[in-house]
Amino acid sequence: MSKILIVYASRHGTTEKAARTLQEELPEAVTCNLKKEGCPDLENFDRIIIGGSIHAGRIQKEIRNFCQRNLVLLLTKEIALFICCMYDGQKAEEQFNRAFPEELRQAARARAIFGGELSFEKMNSLERFVIKKFIGVKESVSRFRPEEIVEFARKLRD
Repeated sequence: MSKILIVYASRHGTTEKAARTLQEELPEAVTCNLKKEGCPDLENFDRIIIGGSIHAGRIQKEIRNFCQRNLVLLLTKEIALFICCMYDGQKAEEQFNRAFPEELRQAARARAIFGGELSFEKMNSLERFVIKKFIGVKESVSRFRPEEIVEFARKLRD
């Protein structure tokens, strides 16, 4: 059985929820929240799953830095990539493509967009103001799709 690492960063908890759901589907996996802890040695894992959420059109800097810092090593592993975002279709694909280096996207065994959430109760007042003013959303919204996580995990098990 291969050793799996799920590396993620979560600002308001949606990506953490996705990583935990993914871990339930892949019980042998170990998780690493880059905002809270350092990662274990990547050499000890056969598969590395990387995910983050999109804020203001960009993935968290922790994920960007992780991918840049470990690109050469990651390309020697089996990798899978995911994002959590509020968009569907072409806009979501554009955000996914901006989130990860092209080399990783091309090498990925699986890739997915798990939907997203706007959780007003977890946002600071500036974030709530920006969401209301520029996006026009005035209350919490969930477009989170756990069924996509189950399908993503199935692809990794096959």
